[in-house]
Amino acid sequence: MSLVYALLTLVLMACVGLFLLIYAPESPLPDALNPRKPLNIADSVTPLTAFKLRRALTNGESCRAALATGAQFDALNDLETSSQCGIADRVTLRRVGQATMHPVETRCQTALRLAMWHQHGVIPAATRHFGQEVRQLHHASSYNCRQIRTTSGGSGRMSAHATAEAIDISGVTLTDGRRIDLINGWDVSEARGPFFKDLRDSACIWFQVTLGPDYNALHADHFHLQHTGWGLCR
Repeated sequence: MSLVYALLTLVLMACVGLFLLIYAPESPLPDALNPRKPLNIADSVTPLTAFKLRRALTNGESCRAALATGAQFDALNDLETSSQCGIADRVTLRRVGQATMHPVETRCQTALRLAMWHQHGVIPAATRHFGQEVRQLHHASSYNCRQIRTTSGGSGRMSAHATAEAIDISGVTLTDGRRIDLINGWDVSEARGPFFKDLRDSACIWFQVTLGPDYNALHADHFHLQHTGWGLCR
């Protein structure tokens, strides 16, 4: 019995220690590893990041709080243009990290995923392939009240753009001023090709749906990055 009591004591001490580690005001636990701390875009990616992101995406208030840690935006009232079109948790996004954007109206959740992708996917890829960061992200809009387009015409189903659940990214401008567009950078052997492949692969981590040139000809000039969906990565 003494061994059982000893084991129970050790378990109890471990639980108390873990509780203090998480809840103590001066906890030495890094914020990125503390489940009580909200998502911070600049924090390192840890096994808790996905959990924190899901928590931040649950409502507009938590989303805007997380977005404010790594983006510049204006919060707006919700937009409802019809039963099928509108923007909940609407923001005007102007910057992610140090990368500017032409102001784009989108849903906060889409903007937050974009900011996480930029911080943990775009910056590392640009540094790896070009030795510098990105000065500007180029987009081809987010909100558009329309049906899904296919290579054979309309689909009869509303696009994720109809509720700003997606944003289309067409290219970047590096800090040295060079603009690199997807339309002429996908199937090349120089740095642009591997760079855009890395962007696609990392976008698949941060978005539920990522579509690019490998999906169909309609996406030859942009990545379709979608907040909702079932994990399609093409």
